[in-house]
Amino acid sequence: MSDLFTFSYKTESSSLPKPATHPVLLRHNVTVIGEGKPPLLLCNGFGCDQRIWRYMIPALSARYQLVLFDQVGTGGSDRTAYDPVRYATLQGYAQDIIEICRVLNLQQVVVAGHSVGAMIVMLAAIEAPDIFSRIVMVAPSPYYLNEPGYHGGFDREDMYQLLQLMDADYNSWADMFAALLMGPATPAALYQELATQFCTTDCNVGRQFAEVAFFADNRADLPRLQMPALVLQCTQDVAAPAEVGAYLLNHLPQATLVELQATGHCPHLSAPVETLAAMEAFLV
Repeated sequence: MSDLFTFSYKTESSSLPKPATHPVLLRHNVTVIGEGKPPLLLCNGFGCDQRIWRYMIPALSARYQLVLFDQVGTGGSDRTAYDPVRYATLQGYAQDIIEICRVLNLQQVVVAGHSVGAMIVMLAAIEAPDIFSRIVMVAPSPYYLNEPGYHGGFDREDMYQLLQLMDADYNSWADMFAALLMGPATPAALYQELATQFCTTDCNVGRQFAEVAFFADNRADLPRLQMPALVLQCTQDVAAPAEVGAYLLNHLPQATLVELQATGHCPHLSAPVETLAAMEAFLV
């Protein structure tokens, strides 16, 4: 793991297994920061590992016990643990979050997810409401495709072309898609950072995850989330346009929508201070 993002697992309780001794924690390269504070689990979006949150970690760790992890196939995860059957739907990724929380014996967890990670944490909270208390959705979308009566951002044919580019030249796809997500107003160093994250993901895993994520339709699941949810909507977000934020507000039973000034799809990279302020106002 990069020396820009090196934390040690800290716990004073012998009841909590260490990552090196429990297969679930080892599988996901789980990092726990702090002790004796309310737990906050951060779920990465497509193609990213836990380093993507690093600009927000110092402030969040002052108030919360942070739990970070890598999805199988990314970062420091055990890439041999990837199961294409388990991860053929987002439910497999949601089950990972539940397993991590149960192994760490966490309760009343605030869970935050970015992009498709927001839907993953939503599915986990629906399945295991005894574990989670509130949910933060950063640039979320329940469905990325345009359909009659629904504007998700991408035409189906455009999405197929993106997948074809992944198959033809993964590195070129990573550069192009990172720039598209971050938007023209974002400094080049930030979208290059996102592209680098994409490129460090196992390309075979990334290809299947992309298809699962981009074509998943979780609109019918939204009314099933029975806990407070914060929706952070960015401006000029091609992957989660304003219409998606409005849709989520109308279909999540306990939603709060905050429209950020941040542009693009990754405000935790491009506008961490604004993103933190919105989260903290919700979590007080």
